[in-house]
Amino acid sequence: MVASEVSEANGFWRACAARATPADRVAAEKGVRLAYRRAGLDEPERVVWAGSPREAVTLIRAMTDTGPSVRDAVRTTPWAAERARLHQELGAAGWSAHWGATGGRLWETTRSLVDRIRQGVLDDLLGTVPVPEPTADAEAPERLERKRARAEIQLILLDAVLGQHDAPWLAAFPTDRAPLDGLGEVCRTAGWWWPFAEVAVVCERPVTLTRDEAGRLDNGAGPALAFPDGFALYAWRGMPVPAAFLAELAALTPERIRAEENAELRRVMLEHYGYDRYLTDSGAQPIDRDETGTLWRISLAGDEAVVMVEVLNSTPEPDGTVRTYWLRVPPSTRTAREGVAWTFGVSAQEYQPLRET
Repeated sequence: MVASEVSEANGFWRACAARATPADRVAAEKGVRLAYRRAGLDEPERVVWAGSPREAVTLIRAMTDTGPSVRDAVRTTPWAAERARLHQELGAAGWSAHWGATGGRLWETTRSLVDRIRQGVLDDLLGTVPVPEPTADAEAPERLERKRARAEIQLILLDAVLGQHDAPWLAAFPTDRAPLDGLGEVCRTAGWWWPFAEVAVVCERPVTLTRDEAGRLDNGAGPALAFPDGFALYAWRGMPVPAAFLAELAALTPERIRAEENAELRRVMLEHYGYDRYLTDSGAQPIDRDETGTLWRISLAGDEAVVMVEVLNSTPEPDGTVRTYWLRVPPSTRTAREGVAWTFGVSAQEYQPLRET
């Protein structure tokens, strides 16, 4: 393909991976059945739909009549055959260049989203399993049950065919003919799915997907990713946050920010509230500036002062912006250098970084 055709194809597959609309169930089921036939298998007796990967995992854990997984035959074997064919046709360097121009351009953003969904499903479903007491014996029944549940959920998640999120690797291959035409059809029309000998479990696509300019999940007003059954992930500029946390953002106060013990959540609060606004509202005064940053002090009646060093990350974000970090340091800190040095466990005189990252 010429460059313009590659670019157009990449845009198509990128749109498939990001689509947040109801699945085309008729087309998806045709794709599922075609994928089985391409693998030399009988079609599944039935196709079961789930509202999200979480619901699919729950259904699979409860099913007793799925038969064995046929993922290797349906997904892995045809992928390996096509990759070997192209590798032989293009040579090592040609294959590398082809991957870099097609699937490689979509890989990282989609992979990070897949990882977040897997972790979200795991966290959500493990939340229904009793948490053992911290002092419970390692072999206590409740601890063993939680360990078993975690392993079972992880295995099911790893056994998924990723539907729309298979778009990056499918972008590198022809999907208008065997052996990948069935997989390509499901990618274009539905979410994750699990092929078993007797049944295929297929997921709806999300109904909400909100990301920032760097491709990270991001929404300060609701879920960044949501499925029709209610399974959702909340995030602020890529950082996972609790749903209840977002509800607090609209009513933040400097006092609430200072009271937050989780440093990452406090950073989210500060970003949302606005550093300049926070410093104004909290009465902070800069007390020192040098090449390491700016030292601020917030005097608190009846409590020790809050002293923070404002530093800039020397490594730009993927979108080219430079993130500001606030480091809480001891109230006795007198210079920005002393504060930064304290976070590394050394004195201001000893703090001589060769390279800042």
